Amino acid sequence: MTHFWTFARRMLRYRWLVAAAMVFAALSAGGLGAGLLGIKPVLDNILGTREGGARTLPALAAELNAKLPSWSPRVPQGVIDALPSKPFDAVLWIMVGLGVLTVLGAACNFLHAYLSLTVISRTIANVRREAFHRVVHLPLRTVLRTGPSDIVSRIVYDSAALGAGFNALLSRAVAQVTKGFAAMCAAFWFDWRLASIALIVAPLLATVIRKLGKRIRRASRSALEGQAGLYHAAGEALGGLRVVKVHAGERLEAGRFHRMNKRVVEQEFKVRTARALASPLIETLAMFILGALALVAIKAILDGHLEPNRFILVLGALGLAAASLKPLTGLINDIQQASAAAGRLHELVAQPTEPGHDRRLPRLPPVRECVEFERVTLTYTGAATPALREVSLRIPHGSTYAFVGPNGCGKTTLLSLIPRLFDPDSGRVCIDGRDVREFNIRSLRRRIGVVTQDTVLFRGTIRDNIAYAASGLGDAAAADAKIREAARLARAEEFILAKPGGYDFAIGEQGAGLSGGQRQRIAIARAILRDPAILILDEATSMVDAESEARIAEAVAEFVSPKSRGEAGREGGPVRTCLIVAHRLSTVLAADQIVVMHEGRIIDRGTHGELLARCDLYRSLVSNQLMKGGVGGE
Repeated sequence: MTHFWTFARRMLRYRWLVAAAMVFAALSAGGLGAGLLGIKPVLDNILGTREGGARTLPALAAELNAKLPSWSPRVPQGVIDALPSKPFDAVLWIMVGLGVLTVLGAACNFLHAYLSLTVISRTIANVRREAFHRVVHLPLRTVLRTGPSDIVSRIVYDSAALGAGFNALLSRAVAQVTKGFAAMCAAFWFDWRLASIALIVAPLLATVIRKLGKRIRRASRSALEGQAGLYHAAGEALGGLRVVKVHAGERLEAGRFHRMNKRVVEQEFKVRTARALASPLIETLAMFILGALALVAIKAILDGHLEPNRFILVLGALGLAAASLKPLTGLINDIQQASAAAGRLHELVAQPTEPGHDRRLPRLPPVRECVEFERVTLTYTGAATPALREVSLRIPHGSTYAFVGPNGCGKTTLLSLIPRLFDPDSGRVCIDGRDVREFNIRSLRRRIGVVTQDTVLFRGTIRDNIAYAASGLGDAAAADAKIREAARLARAEEFILAKPGGYDFAIGEQGAGLSGGQRQRIAIARAILRDPAILILDEATSMVDAESEARIAEAVAEFVSPKSRGEAGREGGPVRTCLIVAHRLSTVLAADQIVVMHEGRIIDRGTHGELLARCDLYRSLVSNQLMKGGVGGE
């Protein structure tokens, strides 16, 4: 429960709304208590008392003044004189007063619920925002280990479960507790001896509720974890529905989902059993309490120590208190379920963010000399062998390097170290001789443009997707001229203008509406718009045909070497470095140097001719892979 109360304290950020909600809850409960107390004079008038018959309203007011302590305000004598003196008129006025109290109590009850739900909604929105903010700043290695589906489940479903717990606590529980407390106070006012009997077994009730609550919390956590698995299974199957259908895998996916769904139901059944058991147990204990109370009261009435109408009033007040407090069993169970969600959310927001976001770190200055890997080694979590082993490589700034090798040899992993998507377990990645970990990570990534192997586009327009690069630079509204220039350089403007709406053409989820090659060119335009000093292309042309690839290669060469546009860097040299994970021979031939990797190591590097002459693996790659680079469709 610790994590639940940690999140619950965040509602105090809206302390004035919480305070107002508590005041209205107290007023609503006060109306109930006043109504109960008002019933006594009605019964006294109708039934009379042992001391005498029915009493008038002025007599009741005078009796009230006599009972009040000396320091409290009293009913003015003028008001007492103005009150009706007939018994029926007294009952009528009391009933009218009770009706007014009922309306006021209902209005206060509405305002309490309204303000409470406002606080809850705002607090849960803040929790979701904080959780998502923490997720996007987590190290990539942590996200891959936890799994995106589990993280999304925690942000969406667990926060909703936490909100249900907050609702049970602040809205419903407060209303029920205050009403129950008011009814109990009225019962004590009528006869404290009878009311005290009802409190004797309170510790027993608390013990029962606590034991059942622990069981509910454990089962709820398991159920939430199972729901995250369901989300993953459903998202994976629907995201790859084309593959599922062409391989006739519908029954396989349905069976997998069914098995996971069955496990979730088993955990929910454990919650069901505990919740279903709680109410009958509490009701049984309440009946025993009521029976004991009735026996004591009847004995007192027979012995002449208790007025029958007083017993009726105490019994009614205790009945209202029980009716108000009975839902607390379910509400406490709701809070126990929410505590399981709170624990999973706490695990998420307590994860350390990726290092390098400290604003006190210096900014990376313009790149002048080189990118260098110094004996870097990296092993993925859970992997048996390192993805990179003692890799050392110096890349002069302004050069183009191509990386080739069998699948899984570490090409993508090596280049991912430059923008610090991963940090090496040992060794250093340096820019101009300084470790990239010395700089603010945002300033580092501002100097780098990346086109990933799996092209990622977001729901929105083509313009939005190209301009996404500028938002990461703090320029949320990139100039239209820059967007169009980036699209032209990526050889994408021709097909963009052919789309309905041109740059305002709406792209669906996962780039729906564009071919694979078109998506890749949009991604290249996005990287170009960033105007990076280091451009990383991870098989960025794997889904375009040879003609389109040649045009893109020409565009990349033009972008990387400004002298072809009549520009020059310091001392007349090129000012951009291009690092390419290659899958076609044409890309390899355009590089200044070719780096051959195998099993996480660099085994050779040189020009195409040099490697053909001395590297067996490179010759094999040229004949079996690079010469057969896939041609994507448009």
